[in-house]
This record gives sequence, structure tokens and C-alpha cells, in this order.
Amino acid sequence: MKASWSSASSAQSHSFLITLTLLIAIGVSTGCSTSSPPAETGLAGNTNVMVLLSSTANDQVTSFDLSLKTLTLTSRTGKTVTLVSSQQPAEFMHLNGGIEPLMTVSLPQDVYTSATATLGGAVYVCLSQVPGGGLGIANYSLINQGPTVNLPAPLTVTGSSMALVLNMQVSSSAIFSDCWTTPAFEGFSMTPTFTLTPSTMATLPTSSGSGKVNGLVATVASLGTTPSSFALTIAGGLMGTRTLSASSNNATVFQGVSGASAISPGMFLNVDGVTQSDGSLLATRIEVESSSAINDSSGPVMFLDSAAPILQLYGRTELGTLQTINGQSGIYWQIPYFDSSAASFQISGQFTNLQNLPFVPSFNASNLVAGQNVDVTSGNFLLAGGTYTSAKTVTLVPQSVDGTVIASQPSGSFVDYTVSLASYDLFPTLAVQQGQTTLLTNPSQVEVYIDGSTQKLNTQALTSGSTLRFYGLVFNDNGTLRMDCAQVNDGVTTTPQASSIVARQRSTEVVRRDVGRLVVHTVTTTK
Repeated sequence: MKASWSSASSAQSHSFLITLTLLIAIGVSTGCSTSSPPAETGLAGNTNVMVLLSSTANDQVTSFDLSLKTLTLTSRTGKTVTLVSSQQPAEFMHLNGGIEPLMTVSLPQDVYTSATATLGGAVYVCLSQVPGGGLGIANYSLINQGPTVNLPAPLTVTGSSMALVLNMQVSSSAIFSDCWTTPAFEGFSMTPTFTLTPSTMATLPTSSGSGKVNGLVATVASLGTTPSSFALTIAGGLMGTRTLSASSNNATVFQGVSGASAISPGMFLNVDGVTQSDGSLLATRIEVESSSAINDSSGPVMFLDSAAPILQLYGRTELGTLQTINGQSGIYWQIPYFDSSAASFQISGQFTNLQNLPFVPSFNASNLVAGQNVDVTSGNFLLAGGTYTSAKTVTLVPQSVDGTVIASQPSGSFVDYTVSLASYDLFPTLAVQQGQTTLLTNPSQVEVYIDGSTQKLNTQALTSGSTLRFYGLVFNDNGTLRMDCAQVNDGVTTTPQASSIVARQRSTEVVRRDVGRLVVHTVTTTK
């Protein structure tokens, strides 16, 4: 089938997209320090401190991008040290319950009691059904005040190396009553809020709680002096990219490629690994979905066209030509359309227990459903015109869902937990769109399968009535969502509603553009 569709056939789709973009100056915070008794004795010299990123979120926010400009610590005696001194872009929703390396710095050993951060920019995005029909994307970029970094307890920096986790509390950072409001942009706020805590780093970690990095999407930037060492480019969302040194060893599992000697610059990798004391990543698994792709886009499927094999993806992270286009076309890069007629559909090799599941885990063009997390590679990218980007591979990758357990029962070597999703979750939001190829029987419910290999990081009981976050591969099994769960974390309840209106529309400019099948209404609002 040709990768081209006429405007006439495109018009048959019953779904349209509305984008609201609010551009308001980003505020920054100033540091503060406290004085207290002298630091503990026995602390001398420096410690290599690994800074890891993570997030805690429900599913009201689809993406949260920011650029961390500075991050400093203040000791009990008022001395300040710098953790971050240059712009570091990051997207936090794909890190919900997981971790990702940011950097490693050498810090004086001391007891630190406060932290201060400044940002170079921030934006969060939510998806919702628009009254009257259609899917809306609301982009909010107003910061009420500078970011807050909470230390639940004083940080004692000691030893030769240690790790700190900078965890964004998304539900406290993005507050709104409804994703889509009329008039636009009323009743929301943004106050980026983090916790900074020490993390256990095991030699052989089994979860994000002990230092394991899962599903890191990156490009090989360059090769080292040996085939086992290389530099990676990590997607940081809308704000740009970061770099990371990595290596493999004899225990590294290679998938889709023969080994370290077959890795070449420009390849897109999906990596599991362990952060080393020098800040590099030792890869335990390296997967190559397509060795010839020049683009990689990862995120939830937004829409599946019933009239043609076209899927629309919300790219939380983009690499390759897509990342370059980002700098030229703003938000449009995050909503590419892919022609999947010639694509190879596959399941991520991250999990090894698929054959033990009490159902047949299947992923292909006929059971792909909006809301699933996929990674799409392509050999080209076309932003406009009636021809769509041809996908080389469409790979099902793990995702986090936040929901409430309503029942459980044994199922073979697993326990099947029936989990109810909130109405704002991506599955119930996206599955109700008309004109799609696949509809779910009950998009507000997921059957979550947990076995002995599932990492349980939750402190709340795994029982009926508990709200938890589940990380795993989500399959569409004949209209029923079923997850092979690898990790459980404590859940997050509904985001508090904003108590007051913090932005009002004063002047509006509406621009209509046709980008292939995409009709975008851009509303520019000033405060």
C-alpha cells in the first residue's frame, strides 16, 4: 500500500485536533540558606554524587518538559555547592516510577539541609475530549513561582560515591480542574515541585528503587576506543537532548543486533543498565529495533484511522530528524502521523516472562489500540503534504498506569488484579474517539498480572481499594486491556484543583493551518 492519502479520504476521519499554546515568561527562583550547628565530624574529602531523575504522577498529565538550569545544595553551616550548573533538558512523564541518569559531580562531604533550583523553561500538556467532539491538547507554560525542591531529611554526603534522586511531584506541579476549559486557560497553575532524596545503588539492581535504569531511549552519538564503549544522546523532550557515556560487557544481552561490534553511530537503542560511580551507564540489555532508521519517536498512540493504516503518536521523546524539526516547528513535532502499512510490529525484549502469562500476549496492526505506549522508527519524516511518514518498526514498550484495585484472583502462576482507571487516563480518553480501527470493551479497566518477578516498591497494601502505579507492557486482548507488570509503586490520587484563576485571556489570535490531515487551531494568549 502506498504511503500517501488524499485530502478527500483524510476528511472522512471523525477526529480532529485542537492545540492551545500559552506562552508566558518563565519565572525563576532565588536561593536561600540556613544556619545551624557545625556539620557532623568525620566528614572530609569529596564524594562522587550521581544525580538521577524520576517522577511521581497519575495520568492527568501527558507530558511534562522542563530545562533545569541550576541546582544547588546548602549545608548546615550555610555553605553552598552546585549540583547542576548548565541547562539540562528532561521529560518527566516517561519517568513515572523509573529513573534516568542526569549527571555525576564531586561534592564536599557534609550535611546539607536545603536545595534551590532555577529553570530555563517548562511546559506541561494534557489531552481531553473537547465538548462537541474532537481531541484537545492543552499546553500550559506559566510558572506561578520558582521551583521548589524539598529535602524530606538532611542529606549526608559521605563515602566514595552515592546517588540522589530528583523526583518531580507532577500532581503538585501541574494543577488544574479540567484539561479543556472555556474560556481557555482558566483555573490552572504550574509550580514545579521536587523531592531530593538519597537512593540505594545495588551492584546488581532489580528495580528503579535499587538503581536499575529501564527502557532508556537513546541514539549512539559516537563510539569509544573499544567496541564496548560509546556515547549516547538522550531525548529530553521539547527542551533538547543530553549526553551520557555508556559501555557494555560480556554479560550484556543484545537484541536485534549481533553484539557490541555491530553498534554504529546514529543507531537508536533501547537500553537497560546500571549507573556507575563515574556517572556512566553499564548496559545490561541493548535492543536495536531498526538498524537503518533515522528517526525515533516514543509515546502513547493518540489515534488510529479506520480509513487507512495511519497512526497518530504523541511523541514524549523524539530523536533524529524529528528532534531537529522540533526546533523549527514547536509543538507540531509531537503529533506526527505514521503510515504503518509496511511496518514490522514487535514487542520490546525488556520482559522475559511473556511465555508464562495466562493469556497469549499479542501485538500487531489489528490489535494496536489508542493509549498504548509504542516506539516508532522511520526512515524519513514529512511534516506536511498528503504523504505520511513510513514507519519501519512499531514496538510495544512498557508504560505506567495509575489506578485503583477493585478485585483480584489467582491466574496460573500470576495474580490477576482488576484495576480501575480514572476518567482522565489516556485509555478512556482516547478509546472513545470515533473513526478508529480498534475500540476497547472497557477502556476504564486493566487486568494487571503480577508474579514472583514483579518488583514491589509500594508501601500501600496491594489490595482492593488501594491506588497504585503499575509499570509493564499493556496488551489489547480481544478488547480487554491486560498488563504484564514488572514493578508496582504507590499510587497518586486526583490532582488538587486550582483554587484561583491565574491566567485570563486578554487577546486571542486564531490561526488555521492544514498539516496533512491535521487541522490545528492555535490560540495565543497573553497575560
